Amino acid sequence: MRASRLLSVLLLLQTRGRMTAQQLADELEVSVRTVYRDVESLAAAGVPLYGDAGHDGGYRLVDGYRTRLTGLTREEAEALFLAGLPGPAADLGLGAVLATAQLKLTAALPDDLRDRTSVLRQRFHLDTSAWYAETDPVPHLGAVTDAVWRQRRIRIRYRRWKAPQEVTRTLEPYGLVLKAGRWYLVAGRPERVRTFRVSQILRIRVLEDRFDRPHGFDLAAHWRSYLEEFDARRHHGEAVVRLSPRVLQHLPDLMEPAVAHAARRSAGPPDPDGRVRVVVPIESVAHAAGMLLRLGAEAEVLEPAELRALMAETVAALAETYRHPPTSG
Repeated sequence: MRASRLLSVLLLLQTRGRMTAQQLADELEVSVRTVYRDVESLAAAGVPLYGDAGHDGGYRLVDGYRTRLTGLTREEAEALFLAGLPGPAADLGLGAVLATAQLKLTAALPDDLRDRTSVLRQRFHLDTSAWYAETDPVPHLGAVTDAVWRQRRIRIRYRRWKAPQEVTRTLEPYGLVLKAGRWYLVAGRPERVRTFRVSQILRIRVLEDRFDRPHGFDLAAHWRSYLEEFDARRHHGEAVVRLSPRVLQHLPDLMEPAVAHAARRSAGPPDPDGRVRVVVPIESVAHAAGMLLRLGAEAEVLEPAELRALMAETVAALAETYRHPPTSG
């Protein structure tokens, strides 16, 4: 612990220049007396630092004493800092590690690159969470992460959407994916590679037996393939819909990407009323009804007949509900 703190003192002085004992104490969350002892230890070890007395005084390193990274371009340094997402790192238990790594990198950069990365952090903030959705609680993410790192099989109690809702599975955890603020586990089972939402893991036990990852398994490539298969698997049919120009324009904000893209691709010329006929993929009649009802009167379902009838039935029920004044409770 003390060795890590001594390194932090050195890196802080390299990165920020002169700092008072109180500033160092506040940064490291220790007492000023502890800072005095740490500075004495660094000096005894041959680190060329000295202290200035007075109101503007403090500790500083002899000019030129620093470790530099060579061959790192401005763009590469900026990319490294943009890649460090504090939220996901904290989820994985790596928040402190990320902060220390960035401090080390900043301390080792030449002056001009260090100034650029400092400005970069004030200009760009990356937020991986989704809009209008709460972040999933993931109490077992730490255990899953440990099993992924150590290539240990796990046994989980898992809650899924179909019956039986709670199942027990023994898995080989290949990797973790963060998608729109939600963590997913990609894991091997005897029949195939499967995907599990980490927030739905009710219990977990990390087993002692190791496993070997499939030769050549590429997590990013597998995830891209999984998303393509997922869309193809869940969209069992199509619906023909007349949309107003306004809704068609704002469809990417109202529908998921697969539906919005299909509507844009299939859009024909406007009819005499200015409406556009599009074809969109649907999961089921019931799901499509809920999806299209949010568009209100600016969308009209033409096909299939079953979906059009369900829309009419739902709208009629809504009209009946709102035809009378609300009853007092």
